[in-house]
Amino acid sequence: MSYKWPEKDPDETADFSVDWSRFLGSDSIVSATFFVDDENGIKTQVSTAQIVNGLQFIAPTVSGNVATARFGLGTNNTRYNITCRINTTQGLTYERSVTLPIRER
Repeated sequence: MSYKWPEKDPDETADFSVDWSRFLGSDSIVSATFFVDDENGIKTQVSTAQIVNGLQFIAPTVSGNVATARFGLGTNNTRYNITCRINTTQGLTYERSVTLPIRER
């Protein structure tokens, strides 16, 4: 199952978060890595200021059990598949996919 974030305008720079609090219980996030599917649908790990298929990944942050990615740009009328992978203090790794729709407003 994929989750969906609200629409982002291509001219906006905005933060989008995955809240892992209820899922992790007493465990906590050590690190978060984000991936964007490229134009061929291949999950591509992104780093600061990287552009994949027209979407710019600006920076990741972790605060408590919330992993946040800041995105800019994006191609109008495109739905990007974003994956958030976290590592926890208990040595576990989890992933969640989220759709980010881009729509000119």
